[in-house]
Amino acid sequence: MVRESQSIRFMTKGATVSEQSSGDGSPTVVLVHGAFTDASSWNAVIERLQAAGVQVTAPSNPLRGISSDSAYIESFLEQIPGPVLAVGHSYAGALISNAATAAKNVVGLVYVAAFATDEGELLGQVTATSKDAILSTALVTLRYPVGDGAETAGELAVDPARFREVVAADLPAEQTAVMAATQRPIAELAFSEPCGPPAWRTLPSWAVVATEDKAAGTDLVRSQAERAGATITEVKGPHVIMISQPEAVTDVILEALASVRAPAPVVA
Repeated sequence: MVRESQSIRFMTKGATVSEQSSGDGSPTVVLVHGAFTDASSWNAVIERLQAAGVQVTAPSNPLRGISSDSAYIESFLEQIPGPVLAVGHSYAGALISNAATAAKNVVGLVYVAAFATDEGELLGQVTATSKDAILSTALVTLRYPVGDGAETAGELAVDPARFREVVAADLPAEQTAVMAATQRPIAELAFSEPCGPPAWRTLPSWAVVATEDKAAGTDLVRSQAERAGATITEVKGPHVIMISQPEAVTDVILEALASVRAPAPVVA
């Protein structure tokens, strides 16, 4: 059962949360952005988490490919002292799935309009199965140098004229025009490299499914969240649901935190 804008009961997988947590049991929330955005896309969520007294950070995702980006996020997670709740938007869902398999301080995963990929899957193949997504029709190909002479590789951006339609349909046109102008392209490798073993097989997970997601595709995001056994919250809004509905996304993160936080030690 899925309830709109409200999480359902979760089932813990693998080791117990208390076995994975340390210190005072308060995980750091790590917010990882996806393609065509940057860390500022989490600003409204960060403000709410900080107001709730939560330790939070949002790294810059390189957007250069599944293997290198996953390694970068894994390294970032491992350098955080204590437990971590990893949150990924869109493409970053694949990254936290990969990175948290090796980063042993991660105690839970939150997918926000994100891919909960399985081992061996290629994003380019799975995204083509969505009937809700129209992102592929709005992409333009650019080139970037790879540091080996004149050699270049391909990267993808969203046509600015279609950015609002595909990514952020319920936000003001003026705001989405700025988002389109400042978008960060993603390397084609992100869609052609296979994903690694997913951490959702051993960690509790939550998922925010944006019901009007035309980028990742509501149908695909929902089906992958169900496959991962995630606690699913459906929220009306577009792909950048953390910008248009930050309160609802923050609520899911806080619920996840409450579930993975280790109990305070009992003093005799």
